[in-house]
Amino acid sequence: MTLPPGSGTTPPSGFPLEHGMHRVPVFVPHPALVHGASHSRIQLDSSLRRWFSRNLGLWRSRRLYFFADDEALRVDMLLRVESFSEPIEGEAAYRFTWWPEKEYGFFDKKPRYVREGTMEAYLCGHQLRRSRGYLCGSPTKSQIRQVDEHELIFESHYQEWDILEHIRLVDQDRFRARSIYSWRDGDLELVEIHHESRLESPSEPLGEPV
Repeated sequence: MTLPPGSGTTPPSGFPLEHGMHRVPVFVPHPALVHGASHSRIQLDSSLRRWFSRNLGLWRSRRLYFFADDEALRVDMLLRVESFSEPIEGEAAYRFTWWPEKEYGFFDKKPRYVREGTMEAYLCGHQLRRSRGYLCGSPTKSQIRQVDEHELIFESHYQEWDILEHIRLVDQDRFRARSIYSWRDGDLELVEIHHESRLESPSEPLGEPV
């Protein structure tokens, strides 16, 4: 929390101290509090890794896309989430592979979307670093906020896009609910609803990323 100018014992910037006065920190944390904050950070980082491990496996992703011109399109995708045994970056590394199950003409109408592909992602603290962006081919970073043990929120900003994604595990990890909102230059351009069901359990961890 940022204190307003002139609050506490430290004068606001640009105001001299009177003779005999000394600058005193507004708040000096007790060592036990510092240790507690560090311990909480470790617990949260561990919680994030557990959440990602619960997403490993093969999923059927039934998706609805709502565009700014009121066009609504459907597509059914398959999504495989795998982990790497020895991440070359961050605390954990994952591979996402996707391909269509039923297209319903989606990729003919929206050719800029990639029909199939692979992406690596690295969990670095409370940030997910992806080898390619959600709406572009360049590497991107997403900030992570944890709602509870079942749901994460990802916030991404790149090029002219701002993207907010909620992913929640449901019914003992048998299903995932995803909602994605994409703003372009400040205007909401795209809303997505994904209902995903688990088809296969996790496979063995992969070797190092290429």
